[in-house]
Amino acid sequence: MTDFILLADSGATKTEWRLLGHVSEPSFFTSGLSPYHMESDVMVDLLNKEFPDSIYQEQISSVYFYGTGCKTTPKANIVKKALSSIFTKSNIHVTHDLMGAAIALCGNKPGIACILGTGSNSCEFNGKKITFNSPGLGFILGDEGSGAYMGKKVITHYLYQQFDKFLLESFEAQFKTSKDEILHKVYKEPYPNRYLASFAVFLSAHRGHYIIENIIEDSLRSFLDEHVVRYKSRFTSKLNFVGSISFHFKDKIVELCEAYGFELGEVIKQPMSGLAKYHMEK
Repeated sequence: MTDFILLADSGATKTEWRLLGHVSEPSFFTSGLSPYHMESDVMVDLLNKEFPDSIYQEQISSVYFYGTGCKTTPKANIVKKALSSIFTKSNIHVTHDLMGAAIALCGNKPGIACILGTGSNSCEFNGKKITFNSPGLGFILGDEGSGAYMGKKVITHYLYQQFDKFLLESFEAQFKTSKDEILHKVYKEPYPNRYLASFAVFLSAHRGHYIIENIIEDSLRSFLDEHVVRYKSRFTSKLNFVGSISFHFKDKIVELCEAYGFELGEVIKQPMSGLAKYHMEK
């Protein structure tokens, strides 16, 4: 029976999985597995419900899980415990999503890796390990440049009536919500970061409007100013980006990198292809 390697890239919203054997299989998806929001038993229940029946656990020799919230050993062990109870015959490797991003973007070469998705993060990578990480403070205090950060800007512009008539009417037509509902979902319901990030699509839908362009640029500048400028290698290493925000607003990232004097490297939507290439070569 063929042994396979199972890769997982998990964000706050969803987890992308890919099976590697002689060739890389197509990806499949489950909900995000975050140890900040879930305990091991909840993860096990979720995987039992969402994992495809076509994946036979006994065929998998190793699982490499790159996930949000898995930087510390206690948090990583929450995920490892869940995976070990399902893949009982597999070697389980759990590390954080930033390491996954660095590998996917840089391979075995040095560079700066940036994640701009639901949340944001970044690091200096020497080709083998992360050498410096500008501290992330989460979506309440930080996550500059992320979907949650931009979504929060959209909501506050709407609630403070800072949009013009066209954008106010467009927001109401697109989201059909109210101040009370927004505040309830942000302060009372689970996963407010995902909820906030869902409003970032409003920016993509209205590119070209000066208020929208200002929100996008200000958010990305905040990320560069708070994090990238901390890296000593910012002018000697390529600056690489992964995540939905990076992908959809690549034009603005290109523009800002030119303005800051940074050399732009890879800009990709998802890290999985880079991770698959790395592990297949390894």
